[in-house]
Amino acid sequence: MHFDLVDLRLLVAIADAGSLSKAAAAFPIALSAASNRLRHFEERCGLTIFQRHADGMDATPAGRLVLDHARHVLQGVEGLKDTVRDLTGQRRITLRLAGTTVANSTFLPAALGPFLGDYPEVDLQLVEQNSTDVLHSVQTGLADIGVLDGNVATGSVTSLPFRHDKLVLLVPAGHPLAHSRAVQLKDALDYPFVCLPPERAMQRFIEDMARQNARPLKIRVRAPSFSAIAQLVAEKAGIAMLPEVAAARYIHDLPVTTVALDNAWATRELRICIRAWDTLSTHARQLVHYLSGASSTGRTPLLSSKS
Repeated sequence: MHFDLVDLRLLVAIADAGSLSKAAAAFPIALSAASNRLRHFEERCGLTIFQRHADGMDATPAGRLVLDHARHVLQGVEGLKDTVRDLTGQRRITLRLAGTTVANSTFLPAALGPFLGDYPEVDLQLVEQNSTDVLHSVQTGLADIGVLDGNVATGSVTSLPFRHDKLVLLVPAGHPLAHSRAVQLKDALDYPFVCLPPERAMQRFIEDMARQNARPLKIRVRAPSFSAIAQLVAEKAGIAMLPEVAAARYIHDLPVTTVALDNAWATRELRICIRAWDTLSTHARQLVHYLSGASSTGRTPLLSSKS
């Protein structure tokens, strides 16, 4: 059975207006033409969609079901139009992603590159926050997607795995800790540290962990990036704490080595979080696919509420 979109729009207009004449005037279409379209539609379907009475028209029980499906079809058509406009570059799409220092500096660039290459119509706003603020941004709609520490209670926010992150010490060659297989943070607090700026989310976390040992970090110098930190460690300015995946970039090119941290908090799971799958735009859903590694399979990520 063939359905004309004009007929479906007319049905919805009649239902919204409660009157054939008002719907025809708003459409706009001649009243006689609107009446003919409705009659022919009902005849093709073998159903009475509207009940006529002196004050106007009301949908019959069968008509309410038809109208419900008609609205879904029309919404789908509008969504298809938006997608085509997006894909042909007729409008720009902006997605907002909030992530922790570790996520933004280590794992996200490799995941975001392929997505941005496949969807040139998308502009991405990437902000760095601590996990609590990432969660708040997702909950309040300031961010479409967040990447945060999996130990954070997310409540009703939906989440799924992203990556595993391990913090390690980066020390210069010949340092007293260089030959240790693993140490606890308290064993490293006698030495000066090379750190990120105090406003960086990861740095605040590290300093909080030091304070839990009742011994603040001995901060000798702060540097703006992991690369700068590694260079300073190589020059024996101090030791540093970095994500293992970042530290691994420097041990072959610089006279530095890594030492494992024997603290439970040093190993963390990073998770993707969203308010709900059905609230995401088409492009935001695709970004979740890329981040979760699901894009090659075409499957919907298995989402869970983690609290």
